Order: sequence, then structure tokens, then C-alpha cells
Amino acid sequence: MAGVVALMAELNGLPAAEFTARLGGIIEHSPWAAESIAAYRPFGDLESLHSAMLGAVWRRGRDAQITLLNAHPELAGKEADAGTLTSHSTNEQDSVGLTSLSPWEKARITELNQAYREKHGFPFIIAVKLRSKAQILANFERRLANDSDVELAVALMEVSKIARMRLEALLQP
Repeated sequence: MAGVVALMAELNGLPAAEFTARLGGIIEHSPWAAESIAAYRPFGDLESLHSAMLGAVWRRGRDAQITLLNAHPELAGKEADAGTLTSHSTNEQDSVGLTSLSPWEKARITELNQAYREKHGFPFIIAVKLRSKAQILANFERRLANDSDVELAVALMEVSKIARMRLEALLQP
């Protein structure tokens, strides 16, 4: 606990540019989420920091939210194939075996990625570390049937879960 307090104090004391640099990857390719909250420091704990970041996302509105979602890679998609995933995404996808799929699994995920993006206009996003590969595939298939407005909200909730886990990992003493 004392280590987390010290790390929070360190984050709170950083110049705004360093604060943004340190937290810029918490929400995939969206450093603006950290930048937009730097002036609201100090944050007392991880929860208030996380809430502030997600509040910045919700205040931006639908177009910015869709842009944020589109900054995320597809699961086991072209970024993974090209080796251009962020270190966070690589670790997350690797943790459930999405970087070592069978040919059938790869083909199925590719098909689901395409269908999902065509229907909803952004990639399927799920906090993979909270689920098994089978659960991810089942969620993928189930969520494909959602209305796009519902799916936007679900995807943003998944971003919230991912951001929370990334912040927790960052604040590990």
C-alpha cells in the first residue's frame, strides 16, 4: 500500500508532459486521455485517477469515442501479424494464447473481426486478461448480434476494464 501511495505521489508531482508520457498508453493510442486530466491533479488513489481518465473519454462524445475504439487493434489481427502491437496489447493478447492460434481459430477470429467491424464500425474490444480464449470467442459471437449503440457502450466498458488493469500494473511497487 505504501508503494502505491509513493507512486501516486510521484505521478502527481510530474510535469504535465511527463505525466502524459507515463500514462499515455493506458488507453490504447489515446494519450489525450491522460493529457486532459493532468491539470486536475493531485489524484488521491488509483480509483480517482482511473475515473478521471474514463470521464475524459465519456465527455469527448460519440465521434471521439469511436475514434478511440478504432485506435485499438483487432484481436489476433494485422497488427499482431505484423508485430506492431503495443507492448500492452502484445502482453494481453499473448496471455490468453491469441498470438498462437490454430489455423481454424485464426480463420474464425479473422472472420469475426471483419463481420464485427463491418457491422459496428470499430474493432471488437474485450479485456482479454479477464477471460479464456473460449470465453473471448463466445463473447465475440454473442456481441456481434448487439445493436451498434449498445455495442459502443459495451466496448467502452471493456476499455475501462483494460485501463484499470494497466493502471494497476503501472502502480505495482
